[in-house]
Formats: sequence, structure tokens, C-alpha cells
Amino acid sequence: MRIVVKLLFACTALIITFCGSKKDSKEAETTLNLRFLDEYVLPAESTLNNTKVGGLSSIDYTNDSYYLLSDDTESPRFYKAEISFDLNGFDSIFMKSVTLLKDKNGLDFSEGSIDPESLRYDNGAFIWTSEGNINNGVNPFIRISDSNGIFVKEIDIRDRFLIHADSNFGPRHNGVFESITLSHHQKGYWVAMELPLKEDGVEPTLEETHSPVRIAFINKKTGNFEKEIVYELDKVTRPATNGATFELNGIVEILEYDTNKFIVLERSYSMGYADGGNTVKIYDVDASKATNVSSINSLKGSSYTKVTKKLLFNFEDIRKELTNGIVDNIEGLTFGPNFKNGNRSLLVVSDNNFSNYGPQLNQFILFEVEK
Repeated sequence: MRIVVKLLFACTALIITFCGSKKDSKEAETTLNLRFLDEYVLPAESTLNNTKVGGLSSIDYTNDSYYLLSDDTESPRFYKAEISFDLNGFDSIFMKSVTLLKDKNGLDFSEGSIDPESLRYDNGAFIWTSEGNINNGVNPFIRISDSNGIFVKEIDIRDRFLIHADSNFGPRHNGVFESITLSHHQKGYWVAMELPLKEDGVEPTLEETHSPVRIAFINKKTGNFEKEIVYELDKVTRPATNGATFELNGIVEILEYDTNKFIVLERSYSMGYADGGNTVKIYDVDASKATNVSSINSLKGSSYTKVTKKLLFNFEDIRKELTNGIVDNIEGLTFGPNFKNGNRSLLVVSDNNFSNYGPQLNQFILFEVEK
């Protein structure tokens, strides 16, 4: 069974600017449009090999297959999927296989030791992140596993991203490595914090705040953290309601599409709303003039140049076209194959939290990137 929302081609379009390779400095930039095509909701009761398909925190595409990370803290895993669509929208989503991720000793992870968030395919292996559990003293990590989920390598994390003895420093709980992307030149990875480090700034609120997050480059050859750049978060979009008080806004996924050019998913969430409480936006981000702040211990009061960001798409523009008017807990983003007309596809996916906090959706949303 599937639930699909089909739309006519009179859909919302917003401008995206992509830069081609810099082989010729005089080469003109290409302006593209992001156009919403369709939604597909995978039933919450979907299972595969005795696992429940849900908690889909990231999506990546390579070699005609999609890989989706499930953030099950007791049994972290990724699914290999076949997703069929064209310019008329989705046709089907089929989960083909599931792979359990193992710890350093090849064993299952112990309960509470992991919070998987993002996964990318890289030359036969997978690099993936865990936010850990800051409140319980569990540090985040970035690891590489083989195609069977077996541990291969761990990236050495810079001290500033680890739990600090002084509670005024270090990462915030549930605000660490939410997203990762391969670099455009294939020499490393970019990993983004979801929230500011405590020494860098405050969490976003309903008022305008200074909430800078770090996006760091990891050299693939050495495994070292190198350049760090700063992205400024928006304020929280709307107040929590119906007696709730929880609100936040942060980076949930990044995708480098050209050197120093990123697509960034930013999500504001407020409790108490029947429509899910999420306000999700896609930004085009230019880091070409951003300062390398890797030597700056605290961004508070420091002088630096942030990345520039331009709004590309606000999911509020299509809320009425989605199932029950819900923009769910969107966390994953990837380019897919080109359409027959030569335009590129772009897919996002939501983490339904296994509906532990009320009914949510395994929501896939498809865009065409037009010239």
C-alpha cells in the first residue's frame, strides 16, 4: 500500500544558482529552478527482515540505489532502497535490504551509546555520524563502516566538539553532528553542527539571536579536522502552543554541490501543533569568502566573515499539497538521477521518530531542478 499525492506541473518554483566547474573563470553561472513534483508516504507499518522501517534520518544516492539511515538507538541500521519516479512523480519505493551497523568490536551497540544522524556512501564504504548523548556523558563520533556495517575507521574529533569538563563549553545535547556531506572535490567531508557550541553562541529563540554553528572540513587522507566555517541560524519560526514550551531551530542536513557551495536544510520545530510544528527551509549557501575559524576558540565577540545564505525553498509553500497538511520531521537530502529531460532530481526524507511521540510520517518529497 502507498499514499501518493500527485500534482500538476503548475507547482511552486524558486530560484537556485549552481556554479559549474571552474575550468574556465569566464564561464557563466547557470540559474536553475527548484520545482516540487510529488510526495510519497511509506506506511508506518512497513517492515523488512524483522526491522521496522522508520527513523529515516538521512538519504544518499549512488549507482542507481538509495541508502537511508535509521536512527534506531538500539539497532542502528541503513536500508538500501529502489525509488522509482519520473516527471509525473513517484511510482514506487521498495526497501531491498537492511544492514545493521556494528561497534568497534563487531558487536551490537549497547543501549544509549549512539544516536545516528547522517550517512553518506563513499567508494564502497559509508561515513556516518552519531550525536552521542551529551546529557548522559556519551560523546558524538564520526565513523566509517564497510558495506556490511562493520567498523573500519574512526575520525579523531576535535576537542571542542566533545563533552567538556566545564559545562559552559562544548556541544549541546542533541545539537552535534546532525549532517555530513562528501566534498565536491572528493578529498574529504564537511560535517555540520545542528546547534551552536556553548562557547560560540546561544540557541535560537523566537527573538533575533546570534546563533552561529560551525561547519568543519575533514581531510579524507589524514582524517584530521581542518577548515571550519560559520553558518548563522534563523530564529525559531513560531511559539510552542497548547501548553508545550519546547522550541528549537538548527541545521539538519548539508550537501556540497560545488566547491564552497552548499544546499542546507534548516528546520525550526515548535511543540503543540497538529501540522507537525515543523518549518523547513532549503538555503543556497556560499562559503567562498567565509573565514576559517578553526583557530578561534570562541566566536563570541570575535571578528570573522560568515557564509552567505539565500532562501531557495520554504516548505510552507507546499504544505497544503502534503498529506494532512503536514511538513514532517525532514532530515535527509540527496540528489538523485537526472530526468529524461536532463534536469536533476532532488529528494528529501523525514524521520518519523517511529511515531513514539504521536503519529508521524515516513515522508518522501521529490523536486525537479530545472534549468
